[in-house]
Amino acid sequence: MRGRFFIALALAATMAQPGAAQSIEARLDRLMAARPVIDGHNDLPWEIRERFASAVDRVDLTKDTSLLDTPLQTDFVRMKQGGYAAQFWSVWIPATVSGPEAVATTLEQIDIVHRMVARWPDRLALARTADDVEAARRAGRIASLIGVEGGHQIDGRLAVLRQYRALGVAYMTLTHSRNIDWADSSTDGPATQGLSDFGRQVIAEMNRIGMIVDLSHTSPATARAAIAASRAPVMFSHSNAFAVNPHPRNVPDDLLRAVAANGGIVMVNVYPVFVSAKVRAWQADKAAFEARLKSSPAGLMLGEPAKAVDARMAEWMHANPMPAVTAADVADHVDHIARVAGRDHVGLGGDYDGIGGTGPEGMTGVDGWRLLFAELMRRGWSDADLQKLGSGNMLRVMRAVERAAQ
Repeated sequence: MRGRFFIALALAATMAQPGAAQSIEARLDRLMAARPVIDGHNDLPWEIRERFASAVDRVDLTKDTSLLDTPLQTDFVRMKQGGYAAQFWSVWIPATVSGPEAVATTLEQIDIVHRMVARWPDRLALARTADDVEAARRAGRIASLIGVEGGHQIDGRLAVLRQYRALGVAYMTLTHSRNIDWADSSTDGPATQGLSDFGRQVIAEMNRIGMIVDLSHTSPATARAAIAASRAPVMFSHSNAFAVNPHPRNVPDDLLRAVAANGGIVMVNVYPVFVSAKVRAWQADKAAFEARLKSSPAGLMLGEPAKAVDARMAEWMHANPMPAVTAADVADHVDHIARVAGRDHVGLGGDYDGIGGTGPEGMTGVDGWRLLFAELMRRGWSDADLQKLGSGNMLRVMRAVERAAQ
């Protein structure tokens, strides 16, 4: 409810002049009626696993889940408002889970997606190809695609990769937050510094079976090596522009140009720490303050150090609130990627239900894309370019990957 208030408030500010308001409002209505959005990343399956013990029937996505005691960011009500044609559901598992357990846990996550589609067949349709996405859109359903979020989830076995594809997995992110034996993460120290021989075999097999290579979370060296090795376009399913916010999860300009040359796509994330350099600095200050508290027991109340840390952290947060993040900040990343890579190589990958319930003002749920489209309209983006941003560019990548496999 609060998110929709921010959307209305921000749209009113964006459309201050009556003529401009009418024009943008009408354009938005037309655009959203066409359901322009293919979102590259959503972590709802893990939320269902953790909060509802994997019981899909215990959460009702036909109702506004922002009203739950512990809100979710995804439901069909807000997906309709957000103009969704398709969603890549992430079947993420923690990077600490490895070996056969990682495979078993991934299969359980894939099963959740299949059961979501089975529970709401009038709302969702399982999709493997670009044509499947288009067919679902024509039928008024949201195409449901699957993304594996980390190479550790195949346990070093190409057979597992092939079986994931057989179950409908459309992309695999090469790493998550930790290095694996054959590729490096952007948030771990350099080890492989590119791809090992097995890593290149993984890329070749993904190309052969029509699975998209996803480079979010990978180190720049691994991303460069993967682009060089791939015969098909690659994607960054939920990453932003490093030049706008120098977070290691974001994509530097040389890689943006490499993605364009490869024919790939970078899909913009709404997590505030990836969007805003001010929030990234604030988070670093917060972490440093907490570390100092925990390393200085003399400064804590004796007997209950954990409660004392919580109390001091609450005081710090009150005195140092998180900087505001808006749709304009997200649009800065879209604009930068479009300038460097071109408007044919940028998309949307919100990371909703994987970002702790946060988001830019008015964009804390899947209905927030409308606000971003309004901001980009104000900046001069055409309806045709917005359609490409929302879904056209991703469909092009999917078709090119399918052709490479054939």
